[in-house]
Amino acid sequence: MTTVESKIVAIRRTDEQVYTVLSSFKAFDSIAHAAKIDDWQADDDSCSFNAKGFGPIKLRIIEREPYKTIKITGEEGLPFEVVLWFQFKQVAPYDTRMKITLKADLNIAMAWMVKSKLQEGVDTIAESLAKAFNV
Repeated sequence: MTTVESKIVAIRRTDEQVYTVLSSFKAFDSIAHAAKIDDWQADDDSCSFNAKGFGPIKLRIIEREPYKTIKITGEEGLPFEVVLWFQFKQVAPYDTRMKITLKADLNIAMAWMVKSKLQEGVDTIAESLAKAFNV
């Protein structure tokens, strides 16, 4: 498994507030529609959408630990097995730190080719979420 960890980002919210938003894919409906994500569908535990270059993708939340972690896996549409963890820790009132860890089942050649893009992707997701929370 190839492991990639995002930068740790600061969010000006409590860990409970961060967890409440991220623990349901339904919370992303307005973001998905604003970003014009094709065929976005979501409930609390799963979402599906069309991704350019991949086709339909389905993600599912497989584990939640209140105010600490959310674990997501790809169920359909990805060319490899992937697990994504959102981890957060409140370090002071209204100061929660978040890190995203991605584990992907890639062969050595594929890992060498895409690891930098995966790193860029998890960093972008972490920074975008922090920015959205900190508005």
